[in-house]
Amino acid sequence: MRSIAHIINPVKVNEKSDLFYAQPITFETILKAKSFCKFSDDISLFTTQYEEDKEIISREFTQLPNLSRSVLDVNDSLKYRKLPLIADILDRLAENTEAEYLLFTNMDIAVMPHFYDALFSYIEKGHDAVVINRRRLEKKYNSVDELPLMYADLGKSHPGFDCFLFKKELLSKFILSDICVGISFLEVTLVNNIFSFAENPLFVPDAHLTFHIGMDVLVPRNNLFYKHNKNTYFKKVQPQLKPHFSLKKFPYGTLPFPQRAIKWMLNPSLFTRNYLKLEQRQLHYRIKMWFDEIRWRILQR
Repeated sequence: MRSIAHIINPVKVNEKSDLFYAQPITFETILKAKSFCKFSDDISLFTTQYEEDKEIISREFTQLPNLSRSVLDVNDSLKYRKLPLIADILDRLAENTEAEYLLFTNMDIAVMPHFYDALFSYIEKGHDAVVINRRRLEKKYNSVDELPLMYADLGKSHPGFDCFLFKKELLSKFILSDICVGISFLEVTLVNNIFSFAENPLFVPDAHLTFHIGMDVLVPRNNLFYKHNKNTYFKKVQPQLKPHFSLKKFPYGTLPFPQRAIKWMLNPSLFTRNYLKLEQRQLHYRIKMWFDEIRWRILQR
C-alpha cells in the first residue's frame, strides 16, 4: 500500500486572528480523518514550527526540528511577520519520512473524514500528484464542537489551491526559491511546480474533501509580503518552470477550447499570458502535424 506523510505548519496566535479558531479545527479534523481511514497505518502526521509555536501543537503529531529561518532572513525590507519558507517546510518533511507521497495543507484548511481514503483512491488510479480545492463555509463556526454541522455544510467552491499531494521524488525537481507561506503566490508556486513536473497530476476543483471557514476568495494584496512572493515567483520561479509547462497537464487543460479559456482566464492563481502562450504552442504543434501528414501522404503515392 502507498504511504502518505502529511505536514502542517502551526503558529501561535492571539484571539484576534482567524487562525486562533481555525487551527484547533484543523488539528481535530486531520486526526478524525486518519482514524476514519482504513489505511490509517500508512498515514504519518507531522508539524514543523518555530520554538514559540510548540505549545499549541496536538500531541498526536510528530514535531520535526524547529525551523531556523524565515522570510525576514532573505528579504531585509520585511519586518515583524516571521513567515516560514515553503522550501524549508517541505525539506524538513522529506528528510524525516520514508513515505512515498508528501502532503502539505494550509493551517486554515480542515478535512472531511473521508479525506485520506479519497487520496489513496486517487493514488491507486495512477496519479502522482493531486491538488484539491477547498469548500468555503460561512464564518459562523468557531469550535470543534460544531464539526458535525461543518461536515454537513456543503458550502461553496473556491478557485484557489491549498491542498497539495505529490510523490516525494518530485520535490527534488521543484523550484521554490524564497516563497513564504501564509501569503498569495504560495499556491501559485506549488501548483505550477506540480503541474510542470508530475507525469499524471489530478486537479480536483470542487469535491467535498476540504473546507475553510470564511467566504473570502481574494485576500488583501497591498503589503510588502505579497510583493515579495509575487516578485520571487515572476523573477526566480516562473522563468525556470516555463520550459516544463504543458497545457494538457494544467487545470482545465483537457476541457474544450472555449470552456478551457474562460476558466483559465478567470482563475486568480493562473495567468492569461501563460495560457495564451501554451495555446499558441499547441496550435503550432497541430499545424505542424497536419502539414507533416500531408507530406507523408504525398510521398507514399
